[in-house]
Amino acid sequence: MRCAVLGSPIAHSLSPAMHRAAYRVLGLDWSYGAFDVQEGELTEFVSEHRDGWRGYSVTAPLKREAAALAARRDAVVEALGVANTLVAVDGGWAASNTDVPGAANALREVGVGSLASVRIVGAGATAASVALSCSRLGAREVELRVRDTARAAATASVIESLGLAVSVVPLHVDVLESVDLLVSTVPGDALAGREHAFIGSAAAVFDVVYDPWPTGLMRSAQAEGLPLATGLDLLAHQAVLQVDLMTGRTVEPGVLVTAAMEALASR
Repeated sequence: MRCAVLGSPIAHSLSPAMHRAAYRVLGLDWSYGAFDVQEGELTEFVSEHRDGWRGYSVTAPLKREAAALAARRDAVVEALGVANTLVAVDGGWAASNTDVPGAANALREVGVGSLASVRIVGAGATAASVALSCSRLGAREVELRVRDTARAAATASVIESLGLAVSVVPLHVDVLESVDLLVSTVPGDALAGREHAFIGSAAAVFDVVYDPWPTGLMRSAQAEGLPLATGLDLLAHQAVLQVDLMTGRTVEPGVLVTAAMEALASR
């Protein structure tokens, strides 16, 4: 049986390393590839690659298209309008979003089992997904920190639709109020020189970036001894759920983290 990750650019993806490691551990003679698929080309690609294909991991810029083409959608896809997993079913494809439960599981693994308040740096699609993950852990208040507050309006609206109270604050404003969790969804240098200011107001940290590894925010969190979930933790936990959806089998996330770190080290 064949599976693959689809997106553009795709050469940097760690999904092949993780899924292939899962297949080895599970004793499955499956293959997992990577295809560069441009925005607007997903529907045609999956229609031409149906026979013999069990499922696809979907990354940027295809997640909205994946949700739209599916015959079935899980609750997260319905809520956010984005999917990162397509599995072949009778009548077409079933779309799932494993990023949201994957992020929640990554946080639980480092001891963050409940939350009330979250500060998220960035306001893209990842910010909305993480906000939903945090709501599953009890969060009711989300502060978005962004360079351009006007561009955060759409994401803030999505988060509000999830039943969360949202505030949008310019990134340069001093950090005053403490929060249960600080999440960074932006490139590693976006907080350069201000890591300690943001870390000092948080009880735990989640940095979804994994390249370069480690980021300055990760190093600051480790130096302060704070609970830290990383982008590799998120990748591994969402991939565990993808493997389950595609194969019906479960693999330990640690196996996938190790595979991803080995792939990063070899670059």
